[in-house]
Amino acid sequence: MVEILDKKQIIKRKEEIISAIKAGKIFIYPTDTIYGMGCDATNEMAVRKIREIKNRNFKPFSVIAPSKEWILANYDILDESKLDLIPGPYTLILKMKDKNVVAHNVSYLETLGVRIPDNWFAEVISDSGLPFVTTSVNLSGQKNMEKIEDVPKEILDSVDYVIYDGPIFGKQSIRIDLTE
Repeated sequence: MVEILDKKQIIKRKEEIISAIKAGKIFIYPTDTIYGMGCDATNEMAVRKIREIKNRNFKPFSVIAPSKEWILANYDILDESKLDLIPGPYTLILKMKDKNVVAHNVSYLETLGVRIPDNWFAEVISDSGLPFVTTSVNLSGQKNMEKIEDVPKEILDSVDYVIYDGPIFGKQSIRIDLTE
């Protein structure tokens, strides 16, 4: 059964949550734009499970980076001043230096969307030290989750944790292609 937690509970149980991330658990969590669904982006089985939940075969996922330093170490970024856009509502499309920095089924391309939301849960991800898949909470092609009541039962039954901050009526992050 899925556990629904709020910010206070996450902060109290932070080490447990970080262990759950490292163990490949699936999360619904708040960002600065919309609710996301994610897992450890280095865990192929967890990424596969998110693909199954969303009915999404090959379209790449983006990741939440644990830090700007992690981005610089793993991606080609021609204009480092663009990193000033994060944390914030942006996803930077970058060329990977090494495709093995995330599980092969996160993106089947040479590029990957990378972001750091301006949201407290991004700090938990940062403390895990791992890149974290970020995708909208919905079945592929359907409306994004704005409140817990929007989540189809088959999704709720498939995730391990829901971190709920109340309704979020935002739009997906703005994608900026920095591969050119």
